[in-house]
Amino acid sequence: MEKKFEKYAALPQNEKWEMLTHRQEDLYSRSDDIRSPFARDYTRVLHSLAYRRLKHKTQVFFNAAGNDHICTRIEHVQHVDSVSNTIAKELGLNEELTKAIALSHDLGHAPFGHQGEKVIKKLTEKHLNKDFWHEENGVYFVDNVELLEDNQKNLQNLNLTYAVRDGIISHCGEVDQNGIKPREELFDLSKFDKVGKYQAATWEGCVVKLADKIAYLGRDIEDAIRLGYLTNLQQKTLQEMATVNNESAINTTVIMHNMIIDLCENSSPENGLLLSDTMSQQLNDIKKFNGENIYSNKRLVPFMKYSEMILNQIFNELMEYYKQHKEDTIFYLSSIDFDNRCFVKGFAEWLVQYCESDFSKMEWAENISKRCKNKKIYGTLSNEKQYAQATIDFIAGMTDVYAIKAFEELLKC
Repeated sequence: MEKKFEKYAALPQNEKWEMLTHRQEDLYSRSDDIRSPFARDYTRVLHSLAYRRLKHKTQVFFNAAGNDHICTRIEHVQHVDSVSNTIAKELGLNEELTKAIALSHDLGHAPFGHQGEKVIKKLTEKHLNKDFWHEENGVYFVDNVELLEDNQKNLQNLNLTYAVRDGIISHCGEVDQNGIKPREELFDLSKFDKVGKYQAATWEGCVVKLADKIAYLGRDIEDAIRLGYLTNLQQKTLQEMATVNNESAINTTVIMHNMIIDLCENSSPENGLLLSDTMSQQLNDIKKFNGENIYSNKRLVPFMKYSEMILNQIFNELMEYYKQHKEDTIFYLSSIDFDNRCFVKGFAEWLVQYCESDFSKMEWAENISKRCKNKKIYGTLSNEKQYAQATIDFIAGMTDVYAIKAFEELLKC
C-alpha cells in the first residue's frame, strides 16, 4: 500500500535526485560501499568532532555542574532524530535523509545555548558587519570549518549533500506555521540571508523543522520541573492544559506521541504537513507557556550574564594578540607558555588548519598543515577582519566546558 508522500520522497526516482545529492566537491569513494549519499552524510556527521561537542553544549539550562538528567544539545538532536524518523517512515519519505538532517541541524549552535548565540551575534555584527544565526552558521561550519579524516589520513571538509545542507539552514521552527510545504526552487543556499526566509527544499527537511519544535517543548518542561523552575501554580496550569485534550500529563512522551500521530493523520501533499486545529493550538499554547515561564525565568539571568562575560573576555584576549602582532600572530602564539594558556595553543592549532601561511619554520605547525586539504578560509590573516572571523568561529565551536576552562585560564595569569 502506497503511503501518502511516497511519490514525493527524496529517492532516486525523484526528478530532483541529482541536485539533492549534489556535493560541492567530489567525495572519495569505496568500491564496496553499500550506503546511499544521505546515509554517508549521516555517518560523516556522526564521526565529526562538531557532533561530539554537542554533548557539552547547553540546550536551555546551564549544566556545567554535570547533572546527568538535564538535556544537553546532543540529547535534543537525538529526540529530533527520533521524531522525524517516525514521521518520515509513516508518510513514506526518505528516513535516511531525515536522520542526516536531524543529526546535523544544530551543529551551528554556539556554547551556552541561545544566550551564547546572542553574544556571538553582537560580536559578528560589530567586527564583521554581518548577521549571525545558528542555522546559517551550521551550513557555514559543515561547508568550511568542520574537518574529517579521509582514507588517506588527510583532513577534509565534510562536503555534505545539498539536501542535508538545505535542511540545516532552513530548520528554524520559531515562526508558528501549520501546513508547511517545501519550496520548489533548488537555489544557492547563500540566498538565505535571514533566519526562516525560505522553507526547506524537501518534504524531509520540512519534517525535521516540525520535529525540532515537537522535540524541545516537552523536554524543556521536564527539565524546568526537575530544577524547580516552575511553581505549583504553574504546574497546575500545565495540568489544566493537558486535560483540555483528555491527557493526564504534558511531558516529552505525551507531546511527541500525540503530535506525531496527529501530524501523520492530517498531513497530505495537497495541504502540507498539518496538525489539527486542536493540536496546533496546544502546540502554540505550550510554546507560549514555556516562553513566559521558562525561557524568560529570572533564574536564568545570572547564567546569561556569566556566559556573556566569558565569551567576551575570550574574544578580547584573542583579538589583542593580533592587534599587537598582526601577520606574525601565529608565530607569536606558538611561543607562549601553553602551561597556563592551553586554549591559546588550541587556537594556534586552529589557525594553522585554515591559513595559507608558510609554516616551515615551526615543525609542529607544518605537521598539522600538511594533513589539511581543506578550504583555507582565513587566507594569510592579512587583515583584522579575517582574524576576527577566525576568532568568532573558534569560540562558536566551543563547548560550555571548554569556554569556562579557557576563562579560568585567563584568571590565573
